Amino acid sequence: MDLGKRISERLKEIRRERNLSLDAVARLSGVSRSMLSQIERGSSSPTVSTLWNLTRALDVDFAGLIDGKVPVNDGFREIVKADRIPTIESKGEGCRLKILSPPDYAGDCELYEVIFDAGGALVSEPHRDGCEEHLTILEGEITVKSGVRSLDLEKGDTACYRADRPHSLEAKSGPARAILMVRNS
Repeated sequence: MDLGKRISERLKEIRRERNLSLDAVARLSGVSRSMLSQIERGSSSPTVSTLWNLTRALDVDFAGLIDGKVPVNDGFREIVKADRIPTIESKGEGCRLKILSPPDYAGDCELYEVIFDAGGALVSEPHRDGCEEHLTILEGEITVKSGVRSLDLEKGDTACYRADRPHSLEAKSGPARAILMVRNS
């Protein structure tokens, strides 16, 4: 049996084992219902990117999808070792963001570890209407500004604030570290 046919049959089999409709898999994977149907019928060959989205949505190991031996990831969707976590440097402002959430969460619910040098700042323009940020201080002290309001937070404090207006985070008194969740950006 050729590889394309094997993949299409395995995807259909796994989807049915999990009692998922084509619509449900489309929502989970971001792959259109019509494309899923074409792939399962074998009338379209999926790209690597499409296969990646489908294996993640179905919680299937990529190799297992092809050979049929080990199809389930035992519940682990993805593991990223600490030295491989993507980091964003904040334009010389003494701040680094480690991206903790999967790429497909972008715009919906993003999670970051924010690391500040003394005096470091993260200054942001407004995100889209309704965007909120949730900040939990792990170490040090951080001043949060949202619009015209300002709030000083210390280790253990959590604040939720609007991010659909100019907003900023600043570690004035020394180094600091926090977890930042951005919703609806």
